[in-house]
Amino acid sequence: MNTDARPIKLALPTGDLRAPTAAFLDSVGLGHPEYAAGSRTLRLPLPSRDADVLIRVFRERDIPIQVALGNYDLGVCGLTALEELRLRFPQDQIEQLLPLPLGYSEVWVATDSETAARLGPPRDWPRHAGLRVVSEFPNLADAFALAARLPRPRVTPVYGSPEAYPPEDADLALVQAPSRERVEELGLVPLLRLLSGSAWLIANRRALATRDLGAALGPLLRNGALPPRGDGLTLPRLLPMAAVCDWPAWRRDENVLRLAVPDGHQQRHAVESLRAAGIEFDGYTETAFVRRPRSAIPGLEVKVIRPQDMPRQVALGYFDLAMTGRDVLRDHLLAFPDSPVREVLDLRRSPYSIAAVVDEALPATTIREALTYWRQQGRTVIRIASEFTAIADHYARTHHFGRYQVLPVAGASEGFVPEDADVLIEGSETGKSIAANGLKIIDRVFESTNCLIAGLRPLAPGPEALRRRLLAAFERSLAVAAGG
Repeated sequence: MNTDARPIKLALPTGDLRAPTAAFLDSVGLGHPEYAAGSRTLRLPLPSRDADVLIRVFRERDIPIQVALGNYDLGVCGLTALEELRLRFPQDQIEQLLPLPLGYSEVWVATDSETAARLGPPRDWPRHAGLRVVSEFPNLADAFALAARLPRPRVTPVYGSPEAYPPEDADLALVQAPSRERVEELGLVPLLRLLSGSAWLIANRRALATRDLGAALGPLLRNGALPPRGDGLTLPRLLPMAAVCDWPAWRRDENVLRLAVPDGHQQRHAVESLRAAGIEFDGYTETAFVRRPRSAIPGLEVKVIRPQDMPRQVALGYFDLAMTGRDVLRDHLLAFPDSPVREVLDLRRSPYSIAAVVDEALPATTIREALTYWRQQGRTVIRIASEFTAIADHYARTHHFGRYQVLPVAGASEGFVPEDADVLIEGSETGKSIAANGLKIIDRVFESTNCLIAGLRPLAPGPEALRRRLLAAFERSLAVAAGG
């Protein structure tokens, strides 16, 4: 029996790993039908003969952090997310317990065919100064650049779709994929494999030493350890070159206007806005896209990237116009107030609220009442979880939270409150996921829609005229929709 009355807390992934993880847990007797079915509920009790096991569903990259902090005793995550944490915090409290027969993936350094030919083999890379490296995993990208002895590398973190960036906006991309062939299907040349391996069962080292976790570990370990698949993390050890030359990076055509359009949940709304303005791109529809849709408009170049990356990309001068969310832009400008990017038009689609969310049992109806209650309960630090860290920080300061801690999360945020955070700054369209997880909206921070953003740098006459034409087309469509 577990003498510790607290439940054993097991962190499980959502996303692509959810289905294979659910099947594996079913096979060892720890399955939960709501987890397997993709329920909106992110906290699921799993009664056991010896102790209660509480399942909490996270975005995969949040799981190693939560286990390392001791907020969860056990977790399932892919090797890439695990190594991304360890590269930054090598003394973390994570113990790798068991390689699992699921979630195999690889991380490749890749680029387009033309850049690959110009770069040459990896042993030649240290002769090129200023290579631009893009990655969802910035710690892994930094470690790669350091191990490869790249002179003056420029590492750019992105939220996703790193394959979209070479050659115009990056020279090398770190791409996570199940195989080399999948990297090639994305239109890139795989050059160097940095990591390969399956998902792992991990544990908090302190919990492993001080708690009886047998109720969960017993079924998981009953069939014995499987041999690890893959080579793990293998960083290159390249020698520095005596002669180093600045890399002749791709040069953009200053007579072309570059437009970024979104993938993901904003894609449908972007297509609707474009169509209303009389604009269509071959290869970009509500349900499908290619990374470089073809435009019939002379002088216009289009690329599909994640909307979360657009403010930074426009600020860096890689794009002149982009369709993103006002929430993403506000978060960027709160973090970088002098960033050379601005909203030029509210497109009035994809509306949803950015809200402060708390436990529905909290005896408060306003954020002021909530702060008073927490202080009366002796809470000295208010924990705020959010994907929008700058918005969360600004909200805490303007509402006089006093001492507070902002917890960056990758998504599936509703499960953090109340155990791991006191308040959540979260986007909500219908409120169904919030209600399903026993939460309530206590304050609406602002209403977000999709918008057009532009950089502040001057454009050549041709692109500037085209940008004005496009804005005029969008403005006319909004006027028609409003009945003007």
